[in-house]
Amino acid sequence: MSLTDLGTALFRKLDPETAHRAAVQAARLFPLPTPAADDPVLTTRIAGLTLPNPVGLAAGLDKNGEALHGLARLGFGAVECGSVTPKAQPGNPKPRLFRLTEDRAVINRMGFNNDGLEPFASRLRDRPRTVAIGANLGANKDTEDKAADYVAGLKRLAGLADYFTVNISSPNTPGLRALQGREALDDLLGRIHEARPSNGAPVFLKIAPDLIGEEIGMIVEASIAHGIDALIVSNTTLERPAHLKSAFKGEAGGLSGDPIKPFARRALQAAAEVAEGRLPLIAVGGIDSGEEAYARIRMGASAVQLYSALVFEGPGLITRIKRDLAARLKADGFTSILDAVSTLR
Repeated sequence: MSLTDLGTALFRKLDPETAHRAAVQAARLFPLPTPAADDPVLTTRIAGLTLPNPVGLAAGLDKNGEALHGLARLGFGAVECGSVTPKAQPGNPKPRLFRLTEDRAVINRMGFNNDGLEPFASRLRDRPRTVAIGANLGANKDTEDKAADYVAGLKRLAGLADYFTVNISSPNTPGLRALQGREALDDLLGRIHEARPSNGAPVFLKIAPDLIGEEIGMIVEASIAHGIDALIVSNTTLERPAHLKSAFKGEAGGLSGDPIKPFARRALQAAAEVAEGRLPLIAVGGIDSGEEAYARIRMGASAVQLYSALVFEGPGLITRIKRDLAARLKADGFTSILDAVSTLR
């Protein structure tokens, strides 16, 4: 057993939130050696960003940008930190993070707990330059104008991240998902467009998997109309599949991990059908293997993100996914990730 596998096994014996915090501190204090160069076939491009591989870290692990140097050495093509809100907030009462081991899933109702924009900005100034770093923006629970919080985050962090993600799909902040309605979305995206960083850093939008096809189609068209650079599909789900076995299956919050696959795939397919190549897509939700990553890419994603699978597989999963993905691309005659995008539709 490798040291990273041993660490993963030990973390799983801890309370989930304690393990989460320990993992962040381990990445901060004990960075690994620089990873080996990626196979050139894994190179992808999104909204002007060239990534050495399409496997990114989803937001939620490093909420405060504390461990970026360590996370950058795990082999990701991009690392997204946050969600960060303008003001620091403690999040929801504990317990608020649940490990559904039998289902290889996680339920969280963290509630955007974070240190706020100022400490986040300070850490981003010292960010690594070897990997694309994204900043995931959220809104404070008690704010009356949630769109203003996203604008504040975008302005404060301008020049400090390679890309920004406007997260309007967390189920754990009251009223947040209402921003996915057309009128509220037009207002938000219009204000985001006016506040875009002058250096041209792309802005992505992260949506929920619980939307129906027509709603996703509307969001795609609104995103294109307002100049959003890519769509991240998707966040955690409020659905609870009947096959869940864990005693924690009834806990409130967003479900992620293996059971979310059908919801995330359905949302990605709906987005890809409407986007028709006009808007890059990033797939998230239940990605735990090279096979799954490859399927999402062929469904229309230019890159993927993962997080919950690391809870059960450990950081060695990143290398395994990349190795398998490269082999599948070559076996099917593709010379790059972009050649394989949307080839299953």
